[in-house]
Amino acid sequence: MSGAALGIEIVFVFFLALFLLHRYGDFKKQHRLVIVATLLAWYLCFLIVFILPLDVSTTIYNRCKLAVNSSPAESNGSDGTLVPSSVHCCSKQKCFKPWSYIPDGIMPIFWRVVYWTSQFLTWILLPFMQSYARSGGFSITGKIKTALIENAIYYGTYLLIFGAFLIYVAVNPNFNLQWNQLQTIGIAAANTWGLFLLVLLLGYGLVEIPRSHWNGAKRGYLLMKTYFKAAKLMTEKADAEENLEDIMEEVRKVSESIKYNHPLRKCVDTILKKCPTEYQERMGRNMDDYEDFDERQNNYPSEKSLVKLHKQVIYSVQRHRRTQVQWQILLEQAFYLEDVAKNETSATRQFVHTFHSQEPENKIFQYFYTPTVEWYWECLLRPWFYRVLAVVLATFSVIVVWSECTFFSTKPVLSLFAVFIQLAEKTYNYIYIEMACFLTIFFLSICVYSTVFRIRVFNYYYLASHHQTDAYSLLFSGMLFCRLTPPLCLNFLGLTHMDATISHKKTQPTAYTSIMGSMRVLSFIADGFYIYYPMLVVILCIATYFSLGTRCLNLLGFQQFMGDSEMTSDLIDEGKELIRREKRKRQRQEEGENRRREWKERYGNRDDSTRNRVVHTDQKESSFSEANTHRPLSKYTRSNGRTERDRIELLQDAEPLDFNAESISDDPLESDAGRYQPGGRYLSMSRSKIFDDV
Repeated sequence: MSGAALGIEIVFVFFLALFLLHRYGDFKKQHRLVIVATLLAWYLCFLIVFILPLDVSTTIYNRCKLAVNSSPAESNGSDGTLVPSSVHCCSKQKCFKPWSYIPDGIMPIFWRVVYWTSQFLTWILLPFMQSYARSGGFSITGKIKTALIENAIYYGTYLLIFGAFLIYVAVNPNFNLQWNQLQTIGIAAANTWGLFLLVLLLGYGLVEIPRSHWNGAKRGYLLMKTYFKAAKLMTEKADAEENLEDIMEEVRKVSESIKYNHPLRKCVDTILKKCPTEYQERMGRNMDDYEDFDERQNNYPSEKSLVKLHKQVIYSVQRHRRTQVQWQILLEQAFYLEDVAKNETSATRQFVHTFHSQEPENKIFQYFYTPTVEWYWECLLRPWFYRVLAVVLATFSVIVVWSECTFFSTKPVLSLFAVFIQLAEKTYNYIYIEMACFLTIFFLSICVYSTVFRIRVFNYYYLASHHQTDAYSLLFSGMLFCRLTPPLCLNFLGLTHMDATISHKKTQPTAYTSIMGSMRVLSFIADGFYIYYPMLVVILCIATYFSLGTRCLNLLGFQQFMGDSEMTSDLIDEGKELIRREKRKRQRQEEGENRRREWKERYGNRDDSTRNRVVHTDQKESSFSEANTHRPLSKYTRSNGRTERDRIELLQDAEPLDFNAESISDDPLESDAGRYQPGGRYLSMSRSKIFDDV
């Protein structure tokens, strides 16, 4: 099994990163370089998290071998050094090799390649690709030029700081730094920046993840929050549509002014290809004049303005498509939560859906996940499962907060994670060591990475599922992962006292710590910032628990979901009315489809047979007199008249084009409560009847 565990995890993590990227990115429409760069960044970060427990178990085994081979005098620490208590038991029993043991020399090379590749991605390649992806240039050269100009300040700042530091070291005679020490200083600077952001994200995730699972067990809470999201998303959707209309109007004007033989016509054609299909067809109707352009006119747009317009088109189309897809997903979620609320009081204990799923269901899944099983899971088991899971996650969060505040204490050992690892180290239970390490670092990663997936910086950075994330946000997420993962792993090693800088023990370090170098070169960082700054997570957890950030954003005008806010109540009422309107619209569509299906089943074959019979009769009419032809004709007329009457009745059942959906309620008893008022507000939105339909 030597090295087999490493190979299995490398393959597994690759498919995990590929699956997540497929969920958020779009392999068909986005550039291949963007997909490859983001996949590589995510893959390397996930790989560090999954491989680090194997490094810990291998290091513990190597320490045991070193203790067995050393003399008792050396292991007792006659010079005052501290030696783990497990050393004495190692001298009496043989060290057992772990099943996932990795041979010597492999892990240092592996960590060196993974770490420096991720640093190259996050500091050089991904920022450049971000500017390249958002550039509106029409050629590769133009996009590269734009990316270099935008990143000149970004790279210049780092070069200026590094150059000033080198000059200070060269002038000061007290410093005699070598290349390895300069390398360690660079690593420390990158990890310091990452740790600063890591604690902020970790403090939010430690509280929000357990709370979100606890609130997930409350149906009313989820439904109200979905209504709130619907109102906000409708505003964003309307804004995206309006923005797209304005941009398309500018494109139309440019397309009409620049004729087919203008030198910049190729640029205009490139912009038109990025427009939606309906706009392309609309603009193509006005391009059949083939009028030559006049060089003496000076009102033609410049290439620089076309580059700017191209960039706006890419952004507006992506935003419009994303809001459309998110709106449909939110509707499905709202309809499903309303179905759950209705089925909770069902006496048959079978889950009934208001609308059938638009996607084809798996027959095997449908065979086992019957309506009865679905009812028991959604209405009975799922709330309790979420509550138990929330309690377990909250317990983990408390342990993490305690360990973050006490991991620097070595006598006595107060960090609970360090206690667990040291107890397992005495018995050399490598399975327990790897599972404990994996669960610890996996929980820390979930708290940090889930916050990265949740945060939204206006419309510039936003990770949207169902293939709706743009290239800029994907690359930005890769940058954040590469900057957060190394300090996350160092923090984990500090919590478990596997880092010699924290434990103050002269033992063999892990392979991951060895490539980082000794942080003693910068003592104020190793003994100060790395130890005391993580304690800030306590303040951040308290602020997140009382939703201080949400309240501040709400005061600044950014609507946030708060139960005691008047603005939240108004948005919930608005979202509830929007969902009800969309529900009526979908019900009318399904009823129309059902009527058309019934029409085809009842009258489709009869019309075909009647038509064939009439044709056969008309062929015989030429040999008979005109008087004898009235009988089959009248028979045809009666059958056709009946068919026409049925069609007229069917059309009368359909709603006219100017039908006002708001004037009809699902329940006849609520017809008065749902009618539209001249003031532009629904009576169903009054506060006294907010929860009538829940």
